[in-house]
Amino acid sequence: MRTKSPRSLVGRSAELDRLRALVGAAEQGDGGVLVLRGDPGIGKSALLDHLEHAAPDRFQTIRASGAEFEGELPFAALHQLCVPVLAHLDALSAPYRDSLQVAFGLADGAPDPFRIGLAALDLLAAAAARRPLLCIVDDAHWMDDASARALTFLARRIAAEPIAMVFAARGQDPVRGLDELPGLAVGGLGDAQARALLAEEKTTMLDERVRDRVLAEARGNPLALIELPKAGGFALPTPSPVAGRVERSFQTRMAGLPLDARLLLILASADPTGDPTLLWTAAGRLDIDVPAASAAAEASGLVRFDTRARFCHPLARSAAYRAAEPERRHAAHRALADATDPAAAPDRRAWHRAQATTGPDEQVATELESSASRAQARGGVAAAAAFLERAAALSLAPGRQTERTLAAVRATLAAGGADAAADMLASIDTETLDDARHASVDLLRGQIAFVGGADGAASGPDLILRAAQRLAAGDPERSRESFVAALEMGLVVGRAAGVMERVLDAARAAPPAARPPDLLDALVLLSTAGHRDGVPALRQVLTGDDAGWTRVPALATMVAGELWDFDLHTAIVEWLVRAGRDTGSPLTIRLGLSQAAVSAVLTGDFGRAMAAIAEEEAIADALGDVPQLYSRVQLAAVRGRRQEALDLFAEAASRGIGQLAADTSGPAAVLYNGLGEYPAALDAARRTVDGGALFQAGFTLPELVEAAVRCGEHGVAESALESLVERTAPSGTGYALGIAAGARALVRGAEDDYRESVERLADTPLAPDLARAHLRYGEWLRRAGRRRDARDQLRTAHEQLSRIGMEAFAQRAADELRATGEVARSRSAHTYDRLTMQEMHIARQVAAGAMTKEVAARLFLSPRTVDAHLRSIFRKLGVTSRKQLKDLPDLG
Repeated sequence: MRTKSPRSLVGRSAELDRLRALVGAAEQGDGGVLVLRGDPGIGKSALLDHLEHAAPDRFQTIRASGAEFEGELPFAALHQLCVPVLAHLDALSAPYRDSLQVAFGLADGAPDPFRIGLAALDLLAAAAARRPLLCIVDDAHWMDDASARALTFLARRIAAEPIAMVFAARGQDPVRGLDELPGLAVGGLGDAQARALLAEEKTTMLDERVRDRVLAEARGNPLALIELPKAGGFALPTPSPVAGRVERSFQTRMAGLPLDARLLLILASADPTGDPTLLWTAAGRLDIDVPAASAAAEASGLVRFDTRARFCHPLARSAAYRAAEPERRHAAHRALADATDPAAAPDRRAWHRAQATTGPDEQVATELESSASRAQARGGVAAAAAFLERAAALSLAPGRQTERTLAAVRATLAAGGADAAADMLASIDTETLDDARHASVDLLRGQIAFVGGADGAASGPDLILRAAQRLAAGDPERSRESFVAALEMGLVVGRAAGVMERVLDAARAAPPAARPPDLLDALVLLSTAGHRDGVPALRQVLTGDDAGWTRVPALATMVAGELWDFDLHTAIVEWLVRAGRDTGSPLTIRLGLSQAAVSAVLTGDFGRAMAAIAEEEAIADALGDVPQLYSRVQLAAVRGRRQEALDLFAEAASRGIGQLAADTSGPAAVLYNGLGEYPAALDAARRTVDGGALFQAGFTLPELVEAAVRCGEHGVAESALESLVERTAPSGTGYALGIAAGARALVRGAEDDYRESVERLADTPLAPDLARAHLRYGEWLRRAGRRRDARDQLRTAHEQLSRIGMEAFAQRAADELRATGEVARSRSAHTYDRLTMQEMHIARQVAAGAMTKEVAARLFLSPRTVDAHLRSIFRKLGVTSRKQLKDLPDLG
């Protein structure tokens, strides 16, 4: 039987009711999460302790806590939480088991970084299958970055598991992902409640004046109400934050302890693990009388030594560490380093050694470099950055210091810390650098400027361009790679800012390619000589024996669009998805899935597009990143869903400068043309075409032609048609020639052009464009008074557009049919209209024969969650078995 909480909680009935409801739901199999937020000392830890004692006996409680001085160690908090249930590790599939073992330093290797959270979920689910789990994470604001990502990912996926998770974090210290979870603000106690709590304390008798002063200064903070009287009252002449006052109260109590007890508290505060064996070994190295010191420390009420060394409150630990004289703090870390097994915990040993060092130490710096390599291999990029930054500070040789600082900047940038990376980079004296290192600084500055937002993004390509120019003489190959990187970034920033022109002008002076032409040569030729000369060069580069696009697949997808070569685009997309799955590269698989969705929209397979979008979003969520938006924007626009598209346009714009924001104008033109709102379509299409981006400008020219014709802007339509023909004629694909014929038909009104557009597009997989070609032809026939011929084309258009799910264009076709005297037949709803994107992915996978565990792995869900989604899918689609899914449309 679990012992009951030693203290009742005054004034916390509402909070306790919420926590009991969370645990009660988990006991019934409906998992959930709650984040307690509030100031230091406000009572979050007391609520967690009370919850642990009050949980039903059948629950297993596992705890972890962030540590103020442990942020450098990857997966430290996650490891704490998982240690009590590691006996279930063998129940996991090999990839998940291996990922956790590597993450926790139990095995060598490099796990898939976005697999860790799901592996931890499987581990906890295996444990919860025997006993419901209560997972408590205190001081979550101090969690290491890798643990924060994994645990917040896990917390969003326990809805179908008998697991309750409760985090406690300071409200003023935001943690990546925690703000997205359900939260409960824990505030101060009211006056009556504060007096009641103070009356319960028997440690110190206070007269009325002192009691009123304590009540006023504590401001309802329970820990202050409990601790300040123990320090002899409160008589500071000036106010200070409650946390600071409580911490000083703890320090006052420590000051009266014997020296050995204080040293033991310093040791305990410097060791985040709380491992008593390590603590006693380190204490022996400092010649501490352990029995007497531990007895005195426990008698103070500040710490308890049992299976772990646990302070009465995180502020007590912080007070012990901060109050220590620097030489004693260094000595504590030195003793802990000596007591740490270098084979079992090399990173923790290196971390302690680094904290014990006061001046440059090349040996420690080298150890930290090794720790950084291990951290990166385990997915702890933030930890690697911290190790490298400290290694740079301890470096003796200036050259080694520069290299380590550059490595720290790269790791910090990879961890999402653009501002911190910029500060580190500013510490490098570039006047003393050779061209290669100076170029590295410029490259990093360019990347930092780009990710930093709208104010600096436009300067990113220029900084990378400067690096390319510095490298031209000494490293021609790297120089050309930098020119291509500047071009790729310039495409994202856009031509409107003049960036592309500057990059392309400078690229003409790039060192010659080892085997011309390469992609850089072809892009420069496209810019200077136009599509007639540039398109053949690009085709040679991208389809030759040495397909250069494998090195720059993101840029290649846009170039394939510029060539109007759907087969090439398909080949690149298939390679991206395959390579991403084979290598486990998040960047590659996400790009591949996003482009797979684009490809599916172009062919009218909206169910496949939804499935690809759902998988990309799942990977982004597993990484703690935002999903790519363009494919979702494009899908909503082509479907003709106004409000959904407008919401996505706003979301893309809120992300600031970049391709996702700039490219919304192209899909907007499609949306408004479908809705028949031609002035809006004309404005949107003009913005994209004027931007001049690869693929997007050419892709939007047909929309500009249609909108301009409908608005009576014939000069604009003629000019847009001329630009479109210039781009499509050199390509020669059926796609290009069919699109050009359709645009020419709108401008010149020749029936042969309408027919050519239909015939050429009929030989392509681009069903939406074919359906629109029938629609344009039918509209022209009706306006020419040929109603019977118009009905045939409009009926075909309506059937095809409805079957695809292009709602706005289908309504246009229905209206035109009505004008000929015929009523369009309504079609049944699509399967994907009744499902979310995630449900669509699950339904398609199951229809194709995938097992629950396979689907769960793709979407980073637990098998129980997938089964719960399947039940919802069956209900929505009116089926009762997996076999029946195979016979439904849109799931093939």
